[in-house]
Amino acid sequence: MTPAKLFALIQYPLPHHLLSRLIGRLADCRVGWLKDALIRAFIRQFKVDMREAHEPDPRAYPSFNDFFTRPLKDGARPIGEGLVSPADGTLSQFGSIGRGRLIQAKGHDFTAADLLGGDLEAAGRFHDGSFATVYLSPRDYHRVHMPVAGTLREMVYVPGRLFSVNAATTHHVPNLFARNERLVCHFDTEHGPMALVLVGAMIVAAIETVWAGQITPLPRGGVQRIRFDTPVHLEKGEEMGRFKLGSTVVMAFAEPVEFDAQDTERKVRMGERLGEFG
Repeated sequence: MTPAKLFALIQYPLPHHLLSRLIGRLADCRVGWLKDALIRAFIRQFKVDMREAHEPDPRAYPSFNDFFTRPLKDGARPIGEGLVSPADGTLSQFGSIGRGRLIQAKGHDFTAADLLGGDLEAAGRFHDGSFATVYLSPRDYHRVHMPVAGTLREMVYVPGRLFSVNAATTHHVPNLFARNERLVCHFDTEHGPMALVLVGAMIVAAIETVWAGQITPLPRGGVQRIRFDTPVHLEKGEEMGRFKLGSTVVMAFAEPVEFDAQDTERKVRMGERLGEFG
C-alpha cells in the first residue's frame, strides 16, 4: 500500500468536523505570543512569501485567521483577458463536462448533479459545458475572485464530510468534491450560467463570502438554498469569498471553454488567463 493511499484511508474514521472546529478556534486565538508563534511556524514550514502581502509584518495580524486570509498589495495580481483563475493554486483538472461528469483525478470522476447538491435541473445547464478545478495549498493566497463578471442568483450550502483535498486524497477517495461540505454559488454571466463551488476540507475552519460573511460551519441539516432579492453583481477579478485554511474551487460553465493549458497540475495565480469561451 502506498503512503498516499494509506493517508487517504486513515481519514475515513476521523471526526472531520470536530477536528476542523477545534483548529478553527485555535486559528482565531488573539493571545499575542501564541498567534505570533503559530504564524511564524507556518511561514517557516510553508515558505510563505510575505513580500506580496499588503501588510508584510506577520506580527501585525490580530489572529492566525487574519494572517491566513491576508490581502495582497494593490496590483500584485493583474487580471488577464478571457477566463481567468479565481485563486492562486494548482490547476489540477480542466476540460469538458462529458455526459454530465467532471474529472476528479485519473480513474475518478463525479457527476455535476452530485457536486451541486443533487440538483438535476441546475446540473442540466452544464451538460455540454466545461469545468476547471484549482487546489489552494497552505502557502497560497486564500481569497477567491471572480473568473468572469457575474450576478449571483442563488447560494446553496451542501453538508458533507471534510476529507483533505490534496493530491493524495483526490487520487484515492471517490467522489471527493461531491461528498465534502461545500458552498455552491450560481451566477448569471454573459457566457451563460456559471457555478463556483467552494469545497470545504480537513481543518478548514470556515468559508466566507463578500455578500453574506461567514457561511460555514452551519448546524447539521440538509441542503440549504438562499436566493437574493437584491442582485449581487461582481466584476471579473473582484473578490467573492475566502477560505480560512486551504481548500479547492471547482468552476462549472454552461458554455465550452478552450483552455490554454495542455497539462494538469500546473501552478496558476489569481487573475492569470486560463482560456477563452468558445
